[in-house]
Amino acid sequence: MNAPIRAMDTSATISLPIEGMTCASCVGRVEKALKTVPGVETVSVNLATERASITTNTTVDRATLVATVENVGYSVPARLAAATGPIELSVEGMTCASCVGRVERALKAVPGVTQAVVNLATERATVKGSIDVATLITAIEEVGYEANVITAAAGGTESEDAERAEKKEAERRELTRDFIVAAVLTAPVFLMEMGAHLIPGVHGLIEASIGMQWSWYIQFALTTLVLFVPGIRFYDKGLPALWRLAPDMNSLVAVGSLAAYGYSLIATFAPGFLPPGTINVYYEAAAVIVTLILLGRLLEARAKGRTSEAIKRLAGLQAKTARVRRDGKTVDLPIGLVVAGDIVEVRPGERVPVDGELVEGESYVDESMITGEPVPVSKTVGSGLVGGTVNQNGAFAFRATAVGGNTVLAQIIRMVEEAQGSKLPIQAMVDKVTMWFVPAVFAVAALTFAAWLYFGPSPALTFALVNAVAVLIIACPCAMGLATPTSIMVGTGRGAELGVLFSKGEALQLLKDARVVALDKTGTLTEGKPTLTDLELAAGFDRTDVLGLVAAVEAKSEHPVARAIAAAAALEGVALPMVSDFESVTGFGVKAKAGGKRVEIGADRYMAELGYDVGGFRAVAERLGNEGKSPLYAAIDGTLAAIIAVADPIKETTPAAIKAMHDLGLKVAMITGDNARTAKAIAMRLGIDEIVAEVLPDGKVDAVRRLKGQYGKIAFVGDGINDAPALAEADVGLAIGTGTDIAIEAADVVLMSGSLRGVPNAIALSKATIGNIRQNLFWAFAYNTALVPVAAGALYPTFDILLSPVFAAGAMALSSVFVLGNALRLRRFKLAD
Repeated sequence: MNAPIRAMDTSATISLPIEGMTCASCVGRVEKALKTVPGVETVSVNLATERASITTNTTVDRATLVATVENVGYSVPARLAAATGPIELSVEGMTCASCVGRVERALKAVPGVTQAVVNLATERATVKGSIDVATLITAIEEVGYEANVITAAAGGTESEDAERAEKKEAERRELTRDFIVAAVLTAPVFLMEMGAHLIPGVHGLIEASIGMQWSWYIQFALTTLVLFVPGIRFYDKGLPALWRLAPDMNSLVAVGSLAAYGYSLIATFAPGFLPPGTINVYYEAAAVIVTLILLGRLLEARAKGRTSEAIKRLAGLQAKTARVRRDGKTVDLPIGLVVAGDIVEVRPGERVPVDGELVEGESYVDESMITGEPVPVSKTVGSGLVGGTVNQNGAFAFRATAVGGNTVLAQIIRMVEEAQGSKLPIQAMVDKVTMWFVPAVFAVAALTFAAWLYFGPSPALTFALVNAVAVLIIACPCAMGLATPTSIMVGTGRGAELGVLFSKGEALQLLKDARVVALDKTGTLTEGKPTLTDLELAAGFDRTDVLGLVAAVEAKSEHPVARAIAAAAALEGVALPMVSDFESVTGFGVKAKAGGKRVEIGADRYMAELGYDVGGFRAVAERLGNEGKSPLYAAIDGTLAAIIAVADPIKETTPAAIKAMHDLGLKVAMITGDNARTAKAIAMRLGIDEIVAEVLPDGKVDAVRRLKGQYGKIAFVGDGINDAPALAEADVGLAIGTGTDIAIEAADVVLMSGSLRGVPNAIALSKATIGNIRQNLFWAFAYNTALVPVAAGALYPTFDILLSPVFAAGAMALSSVFVLGNALRLRRFKLAD
């Protein structure tokens, strides 16, 4: 769908894949059956594509359509019966945690919904299951909110993003206008009423000039304007919610302010209905409540805008145009018209428009927006390029390999949005509390009113009203609802800017609890590019001749060690002879004829099987093994000629990263398929606590399980296809971003820089974010736990202290602002050196 489905639009087009159709009569049978479903307007079934396109004029349950197809003898694949992927909806009108709970319950009640997650900070709902968008929108409408569908591509199309941004900006402008109007109208009311109490002589001045009754008339007029012009939003939303027996924060504000206003109205125009001694007005309370809460909403809206700045900044990295070679000419095209295979030119200082592979020229490219690493990266012919990165000083051309939603940048944005929209396990407690919070507040307010009316001093009715209103106003669940999602938004957004991507939101909470970090060796601890390090010759052999013969044979092999030897020969300019009779002996080595000579290459066990004595190289072999190198032997024409060592260099950042993990109190383990001696040598150099060597991919899974049982929560770090099962098995899987797509998809966290330093940094960010969430939740719950009893008058019998509704409104507005401000501190999180 290219445009949002508006809430009032009940029509929809549903696409169903159908299996089992073989001819035109099958098509007719399916079309006829589907047309009998109530609400179906048109049906078009295509035999070639095996899909049915169904247009409805009302809400139709997708499950009903699937059942209808199955009843006439065909099937809809279960994995495709629902809309592709989760459905994203923007939800308007939510103001507090109780709104979130209400929308979630409404969505979960829709037949076919398997999961529904609603986020107050992002104002989005993510729904999974076999359902129609129109049904979900209707369900949200029925509980008093508005919804629009968000296009799946990277969180929405550019026009949708612009529309949502404009809508948010319009909302902020409206709040600013309403607050200013309310403040201007409230100031005289506050001065006339509170000034008479606070400033000596004001009461006499009012009495002598306009009289107290006329003062009340003026206050009535101004307060009426405040409540029913800028403050009408609270009554439009809050009162209908109250009638539905589903009160929210707007309901609290509406009832509290109307109670103060209504009482004042009676005191002004029908004082005879009130008991003697209770005639007083509280216009200033009603007006100030609305004004302060509008101020809180305005500050909240501005802070919410800052929480999503990471996504905006990432999206802003996308170039708008690209210089593309078409039909022998170079033309500037909108980025949306670039297709895979296009040759794109980039000048110095420009952003790389899309992902690709460099084909002409060379330069240095700043990739910090992807990796978090500040040092520009050298790019030559064959180098990969990422869209959004910045070219430094050279001009080059590249072939586009990924465009649109398939670029790395689009995937990062999508990943961050999914993590920001997720709910952490810690949120479960909040959801349980907030489900009953607002009804409980009404109950407390009613009890407060009754208690003061029955037990309170004279004038009891006045005390009862003021304290009940204070309870209603101060007990706002906004802070509870914003405590977790705002911290997640800012934390994951900051992580994305620093090259740490949380692809699953739960990982943000689980990672901080890790007790052991298990690391794959090749490509994680090491560069993943083996190189020839040693070539020790037996007496009578020439280095160039031996290297040429060995490299010629190894060039026929796909093994990384073989490629390292062949690369070394090429680097030294050694000529390679012709090879014949090549044979690979699985698990042992290779043999062939090269330049007319018999060449055999392999480990010591292969040499022993061939009958060669490697004793002459024993001392060298032990030294190489202790250095973490893998020794091989080469025999030429029946004589042992050389011992060869290939090593995978340890990344420069690895030692510091492992030290940082130890500093965090973590155990570090290495899981590798390499031989035990080499693994032990590397472990000793790096200070790794535990080694699991010579394991196959399924052995890595077993090792992860064993370490989990021994130490507790485990994080596994890997980069290869064979690491995917272990990444999935670990409590948290971290993929090195330079690794394979399969490893990245299996991981919970992606480290874009390819540096192991990302592991302690991700753990530190996890701890900082969860700590921030706990601070927010403590404030939100402590605020209500402490101040609701104060508002109810708990301190009055002992300390003669009551909380004015005016101060209650101010405290309520500040609670949400505090939570948002605290979450925004995460924007300053910095990575360890």
